[in-house]
Amino acid sequence: METRITKLLGIEYPIIQGGMAWVAEYHLAAAVSEAGGLGLIGAASAPADIVRQQIREAKKLTDKPVGVNIMLLNPNAEEVARLIVEEDVKVVTTGAGNPGKFMELWKNAGVKVIPVVASVAMAKMMERAGADAVVAEGTEAGGHIGEATTMSLLPQVADAVNIPVVGAGGIADGRGFAAAIMLGAEAVQMGTVFATAKESIVHDNFKQKIFAAKDIDSEVTGRSTGHPVRSLRNKMTREYLKLEEEGASFEELEYLTLGSLRKAVVDGDVVNGTIMAGQIAGLIKEEKSCSEIIRKIMLQAEKLLKL
Repeated sequence: METRITKLLGIEYPIIQGGMAWVAEYHLAAAVSEAGGLGLIGAASAPADIVRQQIREAKKLTDKPVGVNIMLLNPNAEEVARLIVEEDVKVVTTGAGNPGKFMELWKNAGVKVIPVVASVAMAKMMERAGADAVVAEGTEAGGHIGEATTMSLLPQVADAVNIPVVGAGGIADGRGFAAAIMLGAEAVQMGTVFATAKESIVHDNFKQKIFAAKDIDSEVTGRSTGHPVRSLRNKMTREYLKLEEEGASFEELEYLTLGSLRKAVVDGDVVNGTIMAGQIAGLIKEEKSCSEIIRKIMLQAEKLLKL
């Protein structure tokens, strides 16, 4: 399937793997790219040297494009932004801020810039700033989220900008892919389903929690602080929501979640850790390779889109 996104990024299938902190490392990113999509290394709050190492390791595993996701609130963001150019990374996606101050640096180096947006206003701003495309991510997504659903956000963003739009949030199979295309997307971005892939190094406890999830098992913490996060419910989310209800300070809430994502992803502590996952987790029931995930999605979507 050829779209403006596949041509822009030089990929076979219009599928992008989300840049999930602690999850989106070089094994997973390289496997997604090798399977024909675009794999992303999640820089999160990692030091620049770690990100550099991840990029170089990914290039040993695939000669296909691999991108980097930068969280702009990361104190190391400026250093990571520069190494994107130094390491000849072809694609960067951004979240948690405005990438405007890095745009000239990246564009001069031929880097394709694709910010993640949660509103039409932000999508327009990113287009004016020179973004090559945007990811319109609905509130169904795992991790840090906005308020609008994918169903409502995606067509409004697609109508508002002339650059290509990637749909994200609540997509894990060919039906979701086809729906996103019908709503105006030219590619999809998926996180939760790739977190469970065979090539994903996340702890098996984390994967098993996703496989066991039901449709009602995700919940949102952090609304009181203005930084809502979607994850699967457990002891930690219950404690967090209780503290929020009691009017706990931002510092108390931050302390509770300090290092909690690493606890779940790396250590397998799915009781006290944060299991960031989207509402679509209830649809994911088994571990597959990245190639199997992409192939199955594309076959199902093509049949539906032909209808």
